[in-house]
Order: sequence, then structure tokens, then C-alpha cells
Amino acid sequence: MAPAPPILPRAARGVATLAALAACTAVLLGAAASPAAASSAALSSAAPVVDPSPDQRSLHLQGAPNARDVGGYRTVDGRSVRTGLVFRSDALNRLTPVDLDTLQRLQVRDVDDLRTLVERTVMPDIVPAGATYEVDDVLGGSPITTLVDLPAAYHDFVFGPSANTAFAGVFRDIRDSNGAVLYHCSAGKDRTGWTTAVLLTILGVDRATVDADYLLSNHYRNANEANPIDGVSLNLLDTAFRAADERYGSFDNYVRWGLGLTDQDIATIKGKMLD
Repeated sequence: MAPAPPILPRAARGVATLAALAACTAVLLGAAASPAAASSAALSSAAPVVDPSPDQRSLHLQGAPNARDVGGYRTVDGRSVRTGLVFRSDALNRLTPVDLDTLQRLQVRDVDDLRTLVERTVMPDIVPAGATYEVDDVLGGSPITTLVDLPAAYHDFVFGPSANTAFAGVFRDIRDSNGAVLYHCSAGKDRTGWTTAVLLTILGVDRATVDADYLLSNHYRNANEANPIDGVSLNLLDTAFRAADERYGSFDNYVRWGLGLTDQDIATIKGKMLD
């Protein structure tokens, strides 16, 4: 069991005092542990398709209870998202040897850490052997208060100065990886939840299913929508989708102009992840 290998930075970090960042993180972590891009408006009316079950989707990691497979959902055109290629998770600092064996067996080759500097310092990842560790700091350029002001955080998932570069880094790893990709934040529900919502929408999964997957964090964390620190609420996810429309005019434009993903990028990701 070893700390994360040397960081490969991809985004400029905001400058803030460690003490102030630690104060925000202490509150946050007081909780339990394009043509090719699908239009979010066109995907909003279908009934949710949640398959496999939450228990089957879970990676059953003792040290990361919100770790799960992103695949298994059906798209509006009848295809399915492949399992075993992309995983989402909470922080990896408490992984057990058995957990690490599980991630090695799943052939995780890229670990994308969406957390801020202080989160990474206080809770450094334990990375499975054979995996490359990447830092994609979503909120590093945002005010430190976004760590506990979740509506502001979801707004900054689109408007924040470091967010687009961070999220795009994850999608390019998914495009390029020769194994499985695992991305995570601290609780595995907010920054990780938006990453997953964007990915599933790009792949053509309907909005109701995207919402259902997002809300599964409440199941894995034994939380509910009334507690935004422990759980998640669709009001927060809606904030990020509205921010994408507000800033870029549409979800497709957000993917192309905000994240900088080309039609070829999207086609490659779809070709890799869809059956």
C-alpha cells in the first residue's frame, strides 16, 4: 500500500492559505466518508433505465463505499454503455489491500483526482499498482468557500476558471486509456456526479436515467436529499445543467466549446464505451 505516485498536473491551481482551505474541507469531510454529442433537451423525457442493480454496480470497496461502475445503462437509441471501462468513486485514501487488489483486477490504469490541493494533502490517494495518477482540480481556481457552498460549486463546475480543463482531462483519459479509468472527488457525489452526468449525456443516456444514477450516491452513502453535505439533490444537478445552457447556449455547445471536445473525440469515446 503506497501513497499516490508523482502528480501529473493539468490545471493551474488557485492560491489560498492552507488554513482557510483546511477549514472548508473539515466541514465538507465531516460527512460520511456537438452533432456527435447528444442534446440534453432531446434526452429529457424517457423513463429511467437503471440496470444493473445498485448492488451489482458497486465495486464493494471497504475504503470507498461510493465506488461504482458507470456502465450498464441503455441509451435512447437502444445501445448500452459497456461496463468495466469507467468507474466513479469517493476518495481513495482509505483503500484496503483487498480494495487495491480489486482495482488491479479491474485493470484500472488511470486515476483522475478531482479534488483541491488541501483535500489531496490531508487525504492522499492510495493508487493501485499499474495506474497513472492525474490531478484534475475542478475547484482549484474557485473561491475556497465553494467546498461547502454547493450551489456555488455546481455553478462553478461550468463557470469556474479551472473546471473545464479538469473535466476535459477526465474525458480525454477515457478516450485514450488502454485500461479502465477511475475518477473521484472526496465524497464521490458532486464533482464526480457532474462528471458522470456529462459523460452519460454525451453517450446518449436519457436525463431521467442520468438523474437516477446521480441520486444513487444517497443509497451508497446512506444519506438523503435533505442533507446536501452527506447526500445529493437534483436541484444541485439542475444548477450545473442550467449553467451550461446559460454560458454556452446548450449542452452540446458546452461539450464542444467549454470542454473543447471535438466531434472526433466524442465519436472515439462512444465507439469505446457503447455496444
